[in-house]
Amino acid sequence: MDHLPTTEAAVTALRALAAEYALAIEVTHDIGADQTSRRTAAGVGVTADPDGSLPHEAYVELGGRPRVDVRLYADDDALITVDGVECPDIDRDDVPAFLRALYEGHAWVKTRRFPPGNFLMVPLPGDRVHKEFILVGLSPWLSGRAR
Repeated sequence: MDHLPTTEAAVTALRALAAEYALAIEVTHDIGADQTSRRTAAGVGVTADPDGSLPHEAYVELGGRPRVDVRLYADDDALITVDGVECPDIDRDDVPAFLRALYEGHAWVKTRRFPPGNFLMVPLPGDRVHKEFILVGLSPWLSGRAR
């Protein structure tokens, strides 16, 4: 996957991915320092960062199973939520690969007997695996991927 230099480039990549997997997609844009979640100290009516740039975030909801929401931050990272499991600090460039792993059945849930716990395991390019502890109960989709 190419480098996704902007939030808009990432949204475009997610729209293409949604079309490829026949998923409904809904996108909400937050533009300006007074609108983005990580710039709350900017003050009311302050739209630009101190360097003059206009921060842009997007919130993407994808239809289908599993239920997936993606918050694309202006700081080149994302928060992906999969059936209630939050996966923070995903590099924006890894978002399409992360979602492909979900939709192509490569992600799994690792079950640990002692101490008991479940982890969402999502393979990424470069022999990396994103591992996220599951605090919530297992949805039917997550249960179907337990190993």
